[in-house]
Amino acid sequence: MNEVTARNEYALITGASAGLGAEFARQLAAARHNLILVARRKDRLSALAEELRAAHKIDCQLIVADLNEPGAGAQIWSTCMSSGWQVSWLVNNAGVAGPDLLKDRYWAAQQTFFQLMMLSVADLCHRMIPDMVERGYGRVINVASVAARVPRSGGCNYGPAKAYLVALSEELNLTVATQGVHVSALCPGFTHTDFHETAGLMDMKNNMAKWLWYNADVVVRDAIKGVEAGKPVVVSGRLYRWLDPIFQSVWTRRLLRIKARPEETA
Repeated sequence: MNEVTARNEYALITGASAGLGAEFARQLAAARHNLILVARRKDRLSALAEELRAAHKIDCQLIVADLNEPGAGAQIWSTCMSSGWQVSWLVNNAGVAGPDLLKDRYWAAQQTFFQLMMLSVADLCHRMIPDMVERGYGRVINVASVAARVPRSGGCNYGPAKAYLVALSEELNLTVATQGVHVSALCPGFTHTDFHETAGLMDMKNNMAKWLWYNADVVVRDAIKGVEAGKPVVVSGRLYRWLDPIFQSVWTRRLLRIKARPEETA
């Protein structure tokens, strides 16, 4: 049964103009959810909204907002409240690869990354989950990553930021699950979207084995199924679900803690 049947109930998706965000929009629209699409690129949001309205006869609203900005959460919340849109599904999907914590010396870029990847998610959860609890129904998906599940040397930003989303989602779910609200951290592995092209990581992608990659539709189906089942952490893809318990093993984590060579941190 689709719980979002009232005219003023919506699924809100951030980073909805491309990648997993657009796929969430398509699958939730196909399930007859009204949508609020949030992103910076109005032209791409408008094109997606037109597609979904025509295909599924749903209401599809747009909010152009930059979640890099500290005031974006308040802007989104204010727009929803003034328009009478009740958010019953929240998908915090917006994200970037981000700067290297040690090599990129411009601190403002680090702060912008933290704002987008962690603070904006906490902000929207803070604003929207209490109303879900009051109504006795809600679904929240915070898009994290398999990178959150095991520490490794490298940029020291992306994995830790996603690990915060996993911890946040687990505690939120423990707090509100008995009140009809499910919160899940989605942890996909390598996924075919435009993320790697945007991040300048296509050489890495092209050099990797194809069997490590999953399509976006598979990841989103796993996420929706998992949050409906009340799972606080949803690891997407059969391969990664098999690997995740190994990653969480104390002995495996010791083996994977390979320190970078001195020249790699110079």
